[in-house]
Amino acid sequence: MTKHSNVIHLSEVPVEQMKVPDGSPFGGKRQRVGAVIGAKKLGCSFFTVPPGKAAFPFHLHHTNEEMIYIFEGEGVLRIGKDEVRVSAGTFIAFPPGPDHPHQLTNTSNRDLRYLCVSTMEYPEIAEYPDSNKIGAYVARAGEGGFRALYRKDSNVSYFDGESGAEIEQIKKSV
Repeated sequence: MTKHSNVIHLSEVPVEQMKVPDGSPFGGKRQRVGAVIGAKKLGCSFFTVPPGKAAFPFHLHHTNEEMIYIFEGEGVLRIGKDEVRVSAGTFIAFPPGPDHPHQLTNTSNRDLRYLCVSTMEYPEIAEYPDSNKIGAYVARAGEGGFRALYRKDSNVSYFDGESGAEIEQIKKSV
C-alpha cells in the first residue's frame, strides 16, 4: 500500500512537551498534526494535558475560530463568564471575537486528551483577559515573522515617538 504525505497515524506525529515555566499551572504535550500532514489553512493539534493543568491561559482570538473534540478525560471549560463541565465525546466551538474567551482545565485524575482544530488566518490578534495582554501574530509559530505580546494598558497615541525628523530632512534635500 502507498504512503502519502497528507496521511499519517497519530503515533507517527512527534510529541512536543509544551514550554511552560516550572511549577506553572499550565502544561501538557502537543502533537502538531496539521503541520506534519501539510495543512495550510487548518491548524490541527492533539493535546494531552495532565491532571490539574491547562494547556493555555484564558484567551480569545479576533480572527481565528477553533473547535475542540475531547477523546478522554474530564475538565472545566471557561467560556466567556461561564464554567461548563466537559468530558469525552464533547465538541466545543470557539467563534472569534470578544464574547468567546476560553480555557480548558483538566479537573480529573487522568490525562485530558483532545483534538483542537483551528482556522489559520493571519494576521491574528489574541487577547488574554486574566493577564491583560494582547498578542499580535503575523504567522504561525515556527514560521518566523512578527509575533509579540504586549500589556493592554500600555497604550500610546498614534503619533507617540514620531518626531518628524525624517520629514524635515526630506524637505531640506528638495
